Amino acid sequence: MARLAQTPGLTDVQRSILETVREFADKEIIPHAQRLEHADEYPTDILDGMREMGLFGLTIDEEYGGLGESLLTYALVVEELSRGWMSISGIVNTHFIVAYLISQHGSADQKARLLPRMATGEVRGAFSMSEPECGSDVSAIKSKAVRDGDNYVLNGQKMWLTNGAYSSVVATLVKTETGADSVYGNMSTFLLEKEPGFGETAPGLTIPGKIDKMGYKGVETTEMVLDGVTVPASAVLGGEEKVGRGFYQMMDGIEVGRVNVAARACGISIRAFELAVAYAQQRRTFGQPLAKHQAVAFKLAEMGTKIEAAHALMVNAARLKDAGQRNDVEAGMAKLLASEYCAEVVQEAFRIHGGYGYSKEYEIERLMREAPFLLIGEGTSEIQKTIISRGLLKEYKL
Repeated sequence: MARLAQTPGLTDVQRSILETVREFADKEIIPHAQRLEHADEYPTDILDGMREMGLFGLTIDEEYGGLGESLLTYALVVEELSRGWMSISGIVNTHFIVAYLISQHGSADQKARLLPRMATGEVRGAFSMSEPECGSDVSAIKSKAVRDGDNYVLNGQKMWLTNGAYSSVVATLVKTETGADSVYGNMSTFLLEKEPGFGETAPGLTIPGKIDKMGYKGVETTEMVLDGVTVPASAVLGGEEKVGRGFYQMMDGIEVGRVNVAARACGISIRAFELAVAYAQQRRTFGQPLAKHQAVAFKLAEMGTKIEAAHALMVNAARLKDAGQRNDVEAGMAKLLASEYCAEVVQEAFRIHGGYGYSKEYEIERLMREAPFLLIGEGTSEIQKTIISRGLLKEYKL
């Protein structure tokens, strides 16, 4: 096992899970990632292997057929998967968030009906907050759900759904007029169930097609158009009595998501370091390996230090959440540092590769296109700084 990014205090079960996932990444993901990513091909065979390993039920309680593991285990698994190929971790990320939301906030019926099938991967989840004119400013959401007898009718357009096509249930945040004083009290989360695929996948619910991206390929990112989608009041996450609680439910899920993004960043950074440290020992210039040149050796030292720091913050944020403590500041810190450091580590690895780093034959080219996404996903660095500063000011208020 490599020296970097070790996690003290893991159980035998956690260590066994991580060893299995690392071996899977080495044998089943890394050898195929370049070809699949360049072809923008959905990794069906890899997903089948993950289903067989039970990874889709990693955090789902055992009573619903899952493994009942912690957020920390989930984050460390994501780190290993991202080391292989970030798109694979993206496929399970939104699924984990939706499973978490249902586990924490769902009604008894929602848990009993959805979680067992989510644990096997038969049903996969997607998470939808963003809209064409709404990203970090969640208050700008325009999509609405209007009460119609015993049902709600949803209209609007959502954006940036990872797993938008292949998912069967989409946790969707929309406006509902509850009469609350705050705009955030007038939002509700609906569990929209649909068929996997593109086109009209449920009455009034359309997944138009796949958005072509710079990186993060293989996994599909989509829009979702809601045109008179009619669902019963029981489709509200937690049941009808939870109308108006959607924003707070989704923010709980976002804290999990930010730990996930930090873990993804750590995984990519680890892979970039592995590629750089190997290349620096193999490539010779001026009569000696690159690693013997102080300028390159110092880069490796800085990269390793950044990986250790980011991993430690990510683990701390996950453990706080597992302990039932609030971790918004710590999750923000972990996401901020890990994503920024990831961009820096990947770029340094790219520099060490020289001209070969610009070739599509080399893995670092793909990482250069993947790392920038983490600066944006689950809230930009500027949003993280806002969250962190507000939390610190509350703690240190004069």
